[in-house]
Amino acid sequence: MKAIVQDEYGPPHTLRLGEVPIPAPGAGDVLIRVRAAGVDYGVWHLMTGLPLIGRLGFGLRRPRNRVPGMDVAGVVESVGVKVTAFRPGDEVYGAGTGTYAQFALARPGKLARKPANLSFVEAAAVPVSGVTALQAVGQVTEGEKALIIGAGGGVGSFATQLAAAGGAHVTAVCSTAKADLARSLGAKAVIDYTREPLTGTYDLIVDIAGLRPMAQLRGLLAERGRLVLVGGEGGGRWFGGLSRMLTVRLRAPFTRQRLDAPISLTRTADLDALRDLIESGAVRPAVGRTYLLAEAAAAVGDLAAGNAPGKLVITVD
Repeated sequence: MKAIVQDEYGPPHTLRLGEVPIPAPGAGDVLIRVRAAGVDYGVWHLMTGLPLIGRLGFGLRRPRNRVPGMDVAGVVESVGVKVTAFRPGDEVYGAGTGTYAQFALARPGKLARKPANLSFVEAAAVPVSGVTALQAVGQVTEGEKALIIGAGGGVGSFATQLAAAGGAHVTAVCSTAKADLARSLGAKAVIDYTREPLTGTYDLIVDIAGLRPMAQLRGLLAERGRLVLVGGEGGGRWFGGLSRMLTVRLRAPFTRQRLDAPISLTRTADLDALRDLIESGAVRPAVGRTYLLAEAAAAVGDLAAGNAPGKLVITVD
């Protein structure tokens, strides 16, 4: 089958189109014929091997999994003997392994039935970013003030909608090029970080892959407000943004402000919740750009450069 292959850590050009065997599903696996796959920062981390501590999990010298990709939307090709939740022909979405390929494996607990009102391309934009946003925003109440930093990206576009759907007054922080998108997703106000400082007081701040000082963020937070850090970008080569997330967890017990840096895991229950919101019209994926499978390197490069609004998606024949 055709697949994107990576044999060493490095920049996007280390990703190449190649031929690999179709993976064989184990007893508890689902084999998916991939129709589309989302682009997220997890792929960038696996591609670059950064931060270096991450190589303890995904390979010291080279990627343990040669085929990258997590987000997936497609059709079930076959299932292992222990799988009862899905059967061949089901249209599904979720998180798999090596999804930048014509076929990929996934565990049933990370899949759900695709929203009926979405195309495969739109559905592939949802799983990792949508679940991350769902867990970050959590429960909001009518009239709360929410600040979404990085509102124009994959996670931010979902976080903006989820907070607005919960009744919050959303202020989006993004670049000039992404301001219109943020407004279309429900933001009542937009701060262009290239031109304006962050101001105001908020009940919820979701900082997506940001590098702003903790003191600045807490200064914008209400006395009993909630600050959620998402993503581990930036920082040094060894620990990257993980050190910042660890700092939040260590400080959390000693303040009235609620500080959190959750580790998001894609689960069927969250995918089902997102499907309900999508089918009701409360949330929609914001697909910024699509790429052919052979253009995966360009897609990951555009993600890292922040060149496109919304979520980037790779289509697979």
